[in-house]
Amino acid sequence: MDQLTAILLFPGAAALIVGLASLSRGRFWRNAVASLLIVLGTAAASAAGYRYWYFHRPIPEPITQQLFDGVTYERLILQSPRPLVVHVVAIDLVAQGIGFLVTPPDPDSSRQLKARTTAEFVRDHKVQVAVNAMFFMPWHSNGPFDYYPHSGDPVDVKGLTISRGRTYSSVLRPPAVLSISRDNRATIGAPVPNAYNAVSGDRMLIRDGTVLRRDLARLNGIAPRTAVALDRSGRRLLLIVVDGRQPNYSEGVSFCELADLVRSVGGHNAMSLDGGGSSSLVVEGAGGRPRVVNSPCHGLHPPGRLRPVANHLGVFARRLPQKPNSRPPVP
Repeated sequence: MDQLTAILLFPGAAALIVGLASLSRGRFWRNAVASLLIVLGTAAASAAGYRYWYFHRPIPEPITQQLFDGVTYERLILQSPRPLVVHVVAIDLVAQGIGFLVTPPDPDSSRQLKARTTAEFVRDHKVQVAVNAMFFMPWHSNGPFDYYPHSGDPVDVKGLTISRGRTYSSVLRPPAVLSISRDNRATIGAPVPNAYNAVSGDRMLIRDGTVLRRDLARLNGIAPRTAVALDRSGRRLLLIVVDGRQPNYSEGVSFCELADLVRSVGGHNAMSLDGGGSSSLVVEGAGGRPRVVNSPCHGLHPPGRLRPVANHLGVFARRLPQKPNSRPPVP
């Protein structure tokens, strides 16, 4: 137990015990002081309990599991270069039933889109898998209650965006674009003319099997990350989310580390998407309800809280036949 946790826990518990012991019938001021001690003691003990949990969270088990027809999920638990929980979704682009959807524009919004969480996107559009996609504006995060956007707030994306053949943002950032044709042929790099769905990345990580180390080396910040990659054959699309900003659980990676990690799971061409508190992976769970797979970190909120973002990359896939006593997806 660290020093701050002890400072919160022991005086808090003492105040709670004294407060409870001091309550008596008919003595207003004594009861008022006792009630205050109870409130302060409960708050301090709760804060100590949360802090202890935050720094001693149980690490999940590694797992490899087929989620849908043509869609496999793998959770990697790493201790180098620091504690990391990594989520990898592999999509077979030629499997029957596979399809894609980039968040479509909102005609009723004063900007291109209305923000929503990745779970809300899965719910609203009935996709089976989704990750957050592109950077957006306006955005700020000054505390658990002072942030923008909330769900439903108008936002614009930064970069080329195509949803089902409709281009609603044509700003071309550096040539890091995931382009997917109507028949699921995908490329990562410069945009292609036949794209049916497309999202811009923040930067290229790997080009033709080579990590762009020289371009990434100056970017040393450690954070949660989201990336998308294609394997050497171009048949498998990989969605990678690395949890971060959660000490002793998963602390995040730099861009160079992200590129090395993506290459280690088979990425041959890859780019990063929006990261930080936006990084999120959600799948369709039991009864069609969205299930948050990773551990997002939205500002000062406790881990697990999803940030509303501008747009998403969604995957349609056929559900697997239900078997008796089958294991629930991604525990």
